[in-house]
Parts: sequence; C-alpha cells; structure tokens
Amino acid sequence: MVFSDANTWLGEDALIRMARQFADPTVGCVSGEKRIADPETDAAAGAGEGLYWRYESTLKRWDAELNSAMGCAGELFALRSELFETVEEDTLLDDFMISMRIAMKGYRIAYDPMAYAQESASAGIGEELKRKVRIAAGGIQSMVRLAPLLNVFRYGLFTFQYLSHRVLRWTVTPFLLPLVFVANAFLAGGSKLYATLFVLQLLFYLIALLGWGMRNQTIRIKGFFVPFYFLVMNYAVWAGAFRYFQKGQTVLWEKAKRGIESANAQ
Repeated sequence: MVFSDANTWLGEDALIRMARQFADPTVGCVSGEKRIADPETDAAAGAGEGLYWRYESTLKRWDAELNSAMGCAGELFALRSELFETVEEDTLLDDFMISMRIAMKGYRIAYDPMAYAQESASAGIGEELKRKVRIAAGGIQSMVRLAPLLNVFRYGLFTFQYLSHRVLRWTVTPFLLPLVFVANAFLAGGSKLYATLFVLQLLFYLIALLGWGMRNQTIRIKGFFVPFYFLVMNYAVWAGAFRYFQKGQTVLWEKAKRGIESANAQ
C-alpha cells in the first residue's frame, strides 16, 4: 500500500525503489523523502522549510542505517498491506501513527532518499506556522498513544531512537530554550566561557529577529533564515501543546497556501 499527498509530484521510479525494499522480510514500512521545490531565491518560509527537510532527511537516513527510521511523512510512504491497521478517528498524525505501530510489531521502517515526493514551500511563514502547530499537537497526542515505546527492555535501540529523535524534540527542547538563556545570563559574569556563549546566544536571537523583519523578502543566503525558522518551529511546539491540552485541534487539515512551484520532479 502506498500513501501520498495530492499536492506532490513523485520522483522517477519512486514506487519501484520503495517496492524493492520489501525484499527484506524485516522491513514493514518504507519512508520516501520529502523535498521542497528550491527556487534560486526564496523567502523565509521556503528557505527555512527547505533547509529543515534536508536536515530531517539526514536524520532519517542515519536512523535507518543504525536500525530503523522514526516514522514516515505523509507525502510518500509504503507498507505491507497485511500490516495496515486503521487509527483512531481523532488521530492528528495518521501517517506517523500508522508507521510507528508497524515498527512496534517488530518490523523496521526503511528509508530511500531517492524515492522522493516534491512539493512547493508554504506561501508565507504564517501558512507554515499553521502546519507546524498542528504537527506539534499531533506529536503530543502520538506520545500519549505510543507510551509503550518507552519500554527500553522491550524495544531496546528503537526506544533510544524514539526518545532522542521525537520525544525530546516535542517536549524538553522547546521548553528549555528560555531556561538556558536565563541561566547563561546569570553565569556570564563569572566565566569567559559562559560570557562567550551568552554573546553567541544574543547573536543567534538577533539574527532571528532580523529574519523576522525580512520574512517576506527573497534572499540568496538561505542559511540566514535558519535561526528565525528554528524559533518559529519551537514556538509551534508551545502553541501545539496548548492547543492539544485545550482540545482545540481539529482532525481536519487546514490547507496551507503554497508558493508557485519552480521545478517539477524528474
């Protein structure tokens, strides 16, 4: 069974490449790669989103090489039909839940970066934020429903991967950022090392502030938007957690407006 989104183009031989992975009987699910159309110049949303997915793809590749990828993105993934199970009707991240529950049965999630699906970037940072808040709310919901994965005695290395790649990202990291800043400010006066780290933090947040001011402008130096996009993503975790616990997140996707695609998949 192959899942994809309506707004993506599939790369050449993507389905064939994924099908080959199932020659390995330990593979229950195969994740394709999500790619963002990469125009020569892009605004904050496109630049940040494209760089983020390159980073996420690298993590998936490393996870798969170590043991198993940590879930699938809905843009493109495949699974053995006999392993498919419907998820609860209120599930926010059905693609992630479907693939992780297959992994809980003892199968690996393989990853092929050449089996890709491409889509255009969000039209603006506001549109991208809508997606991230929903995903963050879904992440909290997923952790509740995947609680058995925290049993390291049963799942071993997979538990370590899940904790480091997903749980910490959706819980600890966003809430530690302000604490780290405040702690560093108190320590800066007593140590050159902490003073240097505090200056670097200030510089990081200054660049993020400049990125916010230039969020609707195009720029060739795409890495300039990374600090801004990083903070937007972590803010989305705060907002998503609040929305989840307030039961304010609907299961229906609010479609994010997309930019004009600059290039079709090959």
